[in-house]
Amino acid sequence: MSKNIHISDAKQICASIYNIQGEISELPGELDANFKVKSGNDSLILKVSQPNTNELEYQFQQDILKHLENNTEFESPTIIKTIDNRFEGLFTDENGTERKVRLLTFLKGRVWSSVNPKTPKLRTDLGAKNGSLTAAMQNFSHEGANRENFDWDVAQGLWTKNHLNLFCSEEQEILQHFQIGFEQQFENYQQLRKSIVHNDVNDNNIIVSEDLIDPKVKSIIDFGDASYTQIINDVAITIAYGAMNCNDPLQAANEILSGYNSTFKIQEEELEFLYHCIGIRLAISVTKSAINKIAEPDNEYLLISEKPAWELLKKWYAISPEFALYNFRNACGYHAHPNEQKFKKWADGQQYHINDLFPTVNYQEVVKLDLTVGSNWIGHEKEFNNLNYFQFKINELQKEYSNHFIAGGYLEPRPIYTSSAYDKLGNFGPESRTFHLGIDFWLPEYTPVHALFEGEVVTAVDNAGNKEYGGLIILKHNIENLEFFTLYGHLNVTSTLAHKTGDIIPKGGQIGLLGTMKENGNWAPHLHFQFMHSLLNYVDDFPGVCYFNQLDIWKSLCPDPNLLFKTDALKNEISTDKKSIQDYRKSHLGKSLSLQYKEPLHIVRGAGAYLVDSNGRKYLDTVNNVAHVGHENYAVVKAAQQQIAVLNTNTRYLHDTINNLTENLLETLPSKLSVVHYVNSGSEANELALRMAQAHTKSKEIVVSEVGYHGNSNACVAISSYKFDGKGGSGAGENIHVVPMPDAFRGKYRGENAADGYLNELKDILDAIKTENKQIGCLIFEPIISCGGQVELPDGFLKKAYKMIREAGGVCISDEVQTGCGRVGKTFWGFQLHNVIPDIVTIGKPFGNGHPVAAVVCTQEIAKSFANGMEYFNTFGGNPVSCAIANEVLNVIKSENLQQNAFEVGEFIKSEFKKLQESFPIIGDVRGQGLFLGIEFVDSEMNPLAEQTDYLINRMKDYGILMSSDGPDHNVLKIKPPIVFSKDHAIELINNIKLVLQEDFMKDYS
Repeated sequence: MSKNIHISDAKQICASIYNIQGEISELPGELDANFKVKSGNDSLILKVSQPNTNELEYQFQQDILKHLENNTEFESPTIIKTIDNRFEGLFTDENGTERKVRLLTFLKGRVWSSVNPKTPKLRTDLGAKNGSLTAAMQNFSHEGANRENFDWDVAQGLWTKNHLNLFCSEEQEILQHFQIGFEQQFENYQQLRKSIVHNDVNDNNIIVSEDLIDPKVKSIIDFGDASYTQIINDVAITIAYGAMNCNDPLQAANEILSGYNSTFKIQEEELEFLYHCIGIRLAISVTKSAINKIAEPDNEYLLISEKPAWELLKKWYAISPEFALYNFRNACGYHAHPNEQKFKKWADGQQYHINDLFPTVNYQEVVKLDLTVGSNWIGHEKEFNNLNYFQFKINELQKEYSNHFIAGGYLEPRPIYTSSAYDKLGNFGPESRTFHLGIDFWLPEYTPVHALFEGEVVTAVDNAGNKEYGGLIILKHNIENLEFFTLYGHLNVTSTLAHKTGDIIPKGGQIGLLGTMKENGNWAPHLHFQFMHSLLNYVDDFPGVCYFNQLDIWKSLCPDPNLLFKTDALKNEISTDKKSIQDYRKSHLGKSLSLQYKEPLHIVRGAGAYLVDSNGRKYLDTVNNVAHVGHENYAVVKAAQQQIAVLNTNTRYLHDTINNLTENLLETLPSKLSVVHYVNSGSEANELALRMAQAHTKSKEIVVSEVGYHGNSNACVAISSYKFDGKGGSGAGENIHVVPMPDAFRGKYRGENAADGYLNELKDILDAIKTENKQIGCLIFEPIISCGGQVELPDGFLKKAYKMIREAGGVCISDEVQTGCGRVGKTFWGFQLHNVIPDIVTIGKPFGNGHPVAAVVCTQEIAKSFANGMEYFNTFGGNPVSCAIANEVLNVIKSENLQQNAFEVGEFIKSEFKKLQESFPIIGDVRGQGLFLGIEFVDSEMNPLAEQTDYLINRMKDYGILMSSDGPDHNVLKIKPPIVFSKDHAIELINNIKLVLQEDFMKDYS
């Protein structure tokens, strides 16, 4: 029952007033009783008014719909006329009360509240549709729009002050923050533009298209709250609902506002009231809910947005109103700070020198220090976090440039801010502050710092203890009616505290001395010099670094100090544009090279389980099995640096590194495998293994797996079904014999006894070779088939297959290029999972942690057959640098117990995916060993879901997690991260995958 109107009543209304029969179901509503009517292929909305509905307001709503009927910017409901050709009907309810009824066309789509995810693009589209609606109402007027004592009108929202007693003290403080702020602005607020606006663009009044990948807002419905009020209220209300359930509501607000402004231009002065208008609308919402909980405790619709409204209110309260305004201005195409251009114009006419800051320093030139994310100068993370070493490098640089200021840093994205103190959770994953907002000058401790112009001390504090910032002084300046601030950080504390708030420092006056390393958290002595147009709400501190997604606002708020110095060496040349890099790549690199992701990443640094882009955003890497012991593992890097500084030559000379590596490697293998040949890549290793097998058996007949992949050389492509059976391939050669991929989940033979079917296929191949009077040469298999989709071979298959091959006179090659070196967890090598010993093992990717080094290990018998007089020499294979790197990789695996880590974390990931499988049947199979895992997505009929897999991969990138797919149907999520991947990383992975699995496109198949 809805508002004392039953479904039976709705059926009677449809039949008697509209001559319509159909299925009827209830819909939520605050005032009207609402029903969905399905009649044939048509769907309609029946709205039955409350008793004693205001005639003028009712007519007002109808006239709005008529006004919008022919609007082309968005869809709007059409009124269905009654059987007597009227726009409304009358119905007498069970109490004898007459009610107005209205029947509208039903707009196909989804309500905003049911849409997941609500992407930035969709929020921008919501704003654009809202702006189009506002624009469409500009030439519409109506007597019914003037609604006095209307609680839902933001302009009348101060009525909420009378109900503060319904809330606890913390909630009262938040509500009063917005009420007082709104009241203080109210006189000017009343002068803003007005028009008729929708006034209630909430979760259930927004219709979104049914497209699950690229949805768009189709319409905004239900004009029951439409009124004549300040235009800015309408977008404020849209933001109040559209930013709910966001970790960063200000970012969401910017997206909505940008869209709104694109279709209806917002005036600068209107933006000054938007922050408090949003707060007042939320205050109205929670106050209404508090009242209604008492009056109608069972009405769930009235309470539906209370919790998210309070969550948003608390987040909105924590945002500086001034900073919010700068965001709003930027979103609408205005300069984020109103004084940005005025300052630049003033600075154009000024010429200062760095010596004016440091008059006791006689340097004439500047050398720019590169501390960007991809800087080679700062080197490895271990090095730039070694502050004594950093100071040493600064000293050495100063010796090299003895007459230069060492400086730099404005808008420089830096990786050196490794503290998580300022990390926050954005709308798509964690965010860190990386962009530097000032210029740094490295000079000796106690160097005097002087004022460029007269200023008043507004901050003089000791931040050495808790913020590693040393002494901090901020001066306020007023020059030619232009107010701005300068910040001086990392000062000597004693010289800082010699000043007090209100002191005037004259132009050229001494501000303080540079602090010592101890005062500045052991950082090399330097001055952080920064301009600001405003202090926002900061008292004894101010950000010197900002988040990438706020960069436009902060660079407007904190102008470039080099506008005054005009030094070429300090010009900001940092670019966030990837297009030029991509265009050059397209023009001059091989056309077959592809980029990962629809929106490619510009990666400039690696660190452990992470890759870092040029803006400093970290991406958790779940696919890069090349960086086996972690991206840029420090021990491996140092081994490479040390060896390349001493010797790098070929194997025609004696050197210990190749023997050390060989001894270390053979310790991990069965004693039968005792002869090693070094090469440069997995492809070379597999090609050499084929030559060895042929030399030993005198046969070129090779058995491979369907969808197997063994490298990119001619010989390796010829044995890789993944290549020769794929796009651009020409099928298997006459000597290549393909066993159907031994996949017990979706392969040719399935279930517990699947191995028998595949072994019979192998038997048929061997019989056919024998029938042709040929002999088998070799079988080459990966212990877990990688490109096939991380497919685990059925129990017993490989052991029996090896036996069959050997009985037929062939040799067995285990391709460990991807599975080797501890990755599979239970064992060091993949073949050990199957309790077999191959005749030849090939090793590649993990061996060098990204350096091109690989190996072939074989038995003495194979080695003797291969040594047939034709010398095998590889110019670079086994060189000292490669051997030093590979040796250190093995040492790290052992010393850091990474094989055990791969086992434990892999088991945890598998167990978590199996839990997810219970809720998301789209997860068809969870398989693999250690950190070599495959998650296969299928529908209820076992059909592969490649689109869903691709969707998940790209959405995970949005959350800062890199993933990729495998398998012939591209429906297997592969998880092969560096084996330093921890349980915490795994938890982050699982939590975010769960979020994406709940999204509409994925749920549609669950």
